[in-house]
Amino acid sequence: MAKTILAVDDSGSLRQMVVFSLRAAGYQVTEAVDGQDGLDKAKSQVFDLVLTDQNMPRMDGLTLIRSLRGLPTYQKVPILMLTTESSDEMKSKGRAAGANGWLVKPFDPQRLTEVVKKVIG
Repeated sequence: MAKTILAVDDSGSLRQMVVFSLRAAGYQVTEAVDGQDGLDKAKSQVFDLVLTDQNMPRMDGLTLIRSLRGLPTYQKVPILMLTTESSDEMKSKGRAAGANGWLVKPFDPQRLTEVVKKVIG
C-alpha cells in the first residue's frame, strides 16, 4: 500500500509540482487549497505525512499544524513546512507548533522526495 501525503498550498502550480514529484516516487497525494481545506481533509482521512505552506488564506500553516497536533490521530504524524519563509524566528515558531522539518521554496523536486523518503520511507 502506497504511503499517503496531504499537500497543502494555495498555489495551484506549486501543488502540481509537489504532486507530480511525489506521485512519480510512488506516493499517493491528496491536495488541499489552504489550511482550512487541509484540516477538513485530515479529519476525514489519516495521512502518513502532511506537507504545508505557511502563508495561505483562511488558515495559515502554523495554525494548521497546531490544529493537527490537537487531534489524537496526528500527534505523531510527520509534518513538513514547504514555504518561502526561511527566517530562524519562523523556523522556531514552526518547531514550537509541531513541524518536524522545513523545506524552502523554490524547492528541488529530487530533494523533496529524498526528505519525504527519509521521513516516511
